[in-house]
Amino acid sequence: MHPSRRGFVRSAVAGSLIMPGLLAELLAADSADPLAPKKPHFAPKAKSVIFLFMSGGVSHVDSFDPKPKLVADHGKQVTFDHPETRNRPGYEKLFLKKPNWKFAPRGKSGTEVSDLFPHLGQQIDDVAIVRSMHTSHSNHYNATLGMHTGSFAFARPSIGAWTSYGLGTPNKNLPSFLVLAPQMPYAGTQVWAADFLPGAHQGTRVVPGTEPIANLKPRVPDAPRQQLELDALKEFNEAHRTTRADDPALAARIRSFETAFGMQSEMPDALDLSKEDDKTLALYGLSRGQTSGFGWQCLVARRLVERGVRFVELIHTGSSGNWDSHGDMADHGRLAQQVDRPIAGLLQDLKRAGLFDDVLVVWTTEFGRTPFNNTADNPGREHHNWAFSSWLAGAGVKRGHAHGATDEYGMKPVEKPVHVHDFHATILHLMGLDHTKLTYRHAGRDYRLTDVHGEVVRDLLT
Repeated sequence: MHPSRRGFVRSAVAGSLIMPGLLAELLAADSADPLAPKKPHFAPKAKSVIFLFMSGGVSHVDSFDPKPKLVADHGKQVTFDHPETRNRPGYEKLFLKKPNWKFAPRGKSGTEVSDLFPHLGQQIDDVAIVRSMHTSHSNHYNATLGMHTGSFAFARPSIGAWTSYGLGTPNKNLPSFLVLAPQMPYAGTQVWAADFLPGAHQGTRVVPGTEPIANLKPRVPDAPRQQLELDALKEFNEAHRTTRADDPALAARIRSFETAFGMQSEMPDALDLSKEDDKTLALYGLSRGQTSGFGWQCLVARRLVERGVRFVELIHTGSSGNWDSHGDMADHGRLAQQVDRPIAGLLQDLKRAGLFDDVLVVWTTEFGRTPFNNTADNPGREHHNWAFSSWLAGAGVKRGHAHGATDEYGMKPVEKPVHVHDFHATILHLMGLDHTKLTYRHAGRDYRLTDVHGEVVRDLLT
C-alpha cells in the first residue's frame, strides 16, 4: 500500500535538512494548515508583493526629491538639532550640500527623477513616488527593523510574515514568503522572521549563486530506495507522535514539510532561467547562465509571483558595502548602476507578462540622507530619518504620481507626511487586509504590524 502525500512527507521529517525558514519552531495553535488560502478582509487590488529594499539609506535629495533651493543655497550655514550631529565633535556648524546628480522631468507625467536612475526614470509614468516619508529612528538596525516589522526596538513579525498569516498561499509547493538576499542585512534574520506568528510564515532565504537553496535536491536519487527509507521513517515518526498527541509544535513541524516536499520539484524550476529568452534577459541586464546580481533577483521574483508566491523581498547588498554613503556620495552612483536597469526591466516585464495589475512593487530604504554636512564640500551625507523617499507601482497604485512634499531643502515633510506605519497600512490595504483587524493574540494582548498607529494613504490608490 502506497503512503498518502501527507504520510509520505511526514516520514521525511526525521532526516531532512531543507530550508531554515521551514525548520523554525512552528508554534501553531491548532492542527489547521497555517498556509491554507484565506479570504481577505475585502476585495484586494494585489495578489502578491515584490518588496525591493535598498540597505543603507538612499539619499532622497539625490534621487527622487528635487530641491532647486538646495542647489542655489549650497554652502549656506544652517542650524538644526539633528540626532546624527547633536553633540558630535566637528559638527558644531552645518552647511547645505547640493545634490551630486541633476534632476529632470521624466515621461508624460513630468515627474522629476535624477540622473542617478536613468532607466527607472523612463518607467516613471508607472510609479507613485512618496516624497514625504519619515521614520522613527536614525540607526540602521532600528530603522531597518522598523521598516520591516513596524517595531523599532523589539523583534516582531515581518510584513511578509503578516501577509502570509493574513492570506495564506495558493501554492502549497512553495513558501508563501521568500527573501532573495545575497548578504545578511542590518537586523539579520529578524527582517524576515515570524516571531510569535506560526513559524510557517517565516521568510525563506534564497541566496543568489549556483546553489540558491541548500539541500534542495533529494539526498537519495534512487526513487525506490528513497521510498523504502521514507516508509521506515514514517513508522518511527507516527509512533513518536502518538505519545505526544497534545504537542501542536510537533504537528505543525510535520505539516511544514509538505511545503519542503513540494519545493523539491517546483523550486528548481522557478529558479531556472534557462528557458527565458534573450529579450527578457536583456531587460534585466543579465547574460545567459548568470546566477547572481540584482537582475537575477528581479527576474526570479517575477517567476515566483507568477507561481503564486505571496510576498517576495529582494534585499540589495547587506550590512556593509551598501547605500550608507558617509564618506562619498559617489558610492550611490556605483550602487544605482547595479539596480536601476533591473528594476526598470522588472516593471516592463510584469506588464509584458500581464502581471502588473496583480502585483504590487514596493521600493524603499530605511531612511534618507542629510541635505547638509559639516562642510559644504564634504563628499558624503549622514543618516536622515526626518525625511526620505519611497515608491509603489502596480496593482491599485496611481501611475505617474508624486505624493507629499518636503521643505525647500528636503529636511522635513511639509505636505501629506507618510510614516512607516502609514506605508505598511497602505501595502496591507492593497492586499485586501485591514491593518487594524490583522491581529494576533500573544502574551495577553492583540498585536498588529502597525501597533496602534497607521492610516491608509488613499491618495496613492486608484
